Amino acid sequence: MNKKLKIGMTITGHYTIPPPKDIIYAPMVIAKAIAEGLTKRGHEVYFFAPKGSKLEVSRIISGDIKPLHGIRGKKELKILSGKYVGPVERGKIYFLWDQYFISLMYKTAIKNNFDILHIHPIDTAIPFGMAFEKIPVVYTLHDPIYPWRAEVFEIFSSKNQYLVSISDAQRKPAPKLNYVATIYNGINLKLFPFSAKSKDHLLFLGRLLPTKGPDIAIQAAIKAKEKLLIAGTPTSGQYWETKIKPYLGENIKYVGNIPYNKTFKYYGQAKALLCPIQWEEPFGLTFAEAMACGTPVIAFKRGSVPEVIKHKKTGFVVEPYNKKGEINIEGFVEAIKKIDQIKREDCRKWVEERFSLERMVLEYEKIFLKIVNRHR
Repeated sequence: MNKKLKIGMTITGHYTIPPPKDIIYAPMVIAKAIAEGLTKRGHEVYFFAPKGSKLEVSRIISGDIKPLHGIRGKKELKILSGKYVGPVERGKIYFLWDQYFISLMYKTAIKNNFDILHIHPIDTAIPFGMAFEKIPVVYTLHDPIYPWRAEVFEIFSSKNQYLVSISDAQRKPAPKLNYVATIYNGINLKLFPFSAKSKDHLLFLGRLLPTKGPDIAIQAAIKAKEKLLIAGTPTSGQYWETKIKPYLGENIKYVGNIPYNKTFKYYGQAKALLCPIQWEEPFGLTFAEAMACGTPVIAFKRGSVPEVIKHKKTGFVVEPYNKKGEINIEGFVEAIKKIDQIKREDCRKWVEERFSLERMVLEYEKIFLKIVNRHR
């Protein structure tokens, strides 16, 4: 290591780190891993997060604010549960919590001569970066780059602000932004031990949303005459009532939301993880987690899927639509029937080579050192 850096980091003011058990928030897993990994590498990492957060870093700075999740529904924010508060208004309230920690981080960084900042909520933070041009800042992009987001990045761009994409596919909508690297998300392989043998069922694990495609996974499993376990955040509403609940039974079972530290058991027991995604997935952390356990992944060819899954080696990458322009459930069924062709050892090896936590931390360290040297 060439230089010991003083780094400020933040991700959200909504939740403590780690988040409550009922919350699935993959970017927080990554943010925590990077922060703790760089601390172990000898850097001074100051993480700005709500009271109650627990990380193995140099210092956690919380100010005077509790996490939004912790006071929601109480007197302080009774308005959040009001019938007149829509998603736009609610989003504005969420932004206030992020902005508090971002402003606190900049204030602390200036006072204590931080070398670099690493921020995850870019939509909230990028105007701050433009206003404080002397401090280099890196943003990790966790979401798709929609046209409006690309335009905002361009408007508030400045020479001290750099973007890290988590896949090459993520860059396609806006290839000319100020990217400094593509760094694939990494996972702690100790938390996802290899399982040489599986049980006789398939798995869907993730948020139960149309974009994740649990309803398609159900239909594919039924047509393939396979058993399917569905694990994910409990949900209600028309989607659950019409697309998922009617099919639950002996062969299609819903097992509820699984705590993150227990997901490896479900990955390791499955013949395959089904990911019939209906959006341009920026990375897909569950793909890597499943493969680390030896479980092949079947996913539609959307977003980063071809980068994360090696077709016919660690799973199957399926064309999302058939010749009629319909969702290609039959392609998924064909892949399910071929799943025994995949060697579970190959899945594990692939993740060890490309998606380890250690590799991710080293790549962030390399980029941070490069940027800091550039701004001296």
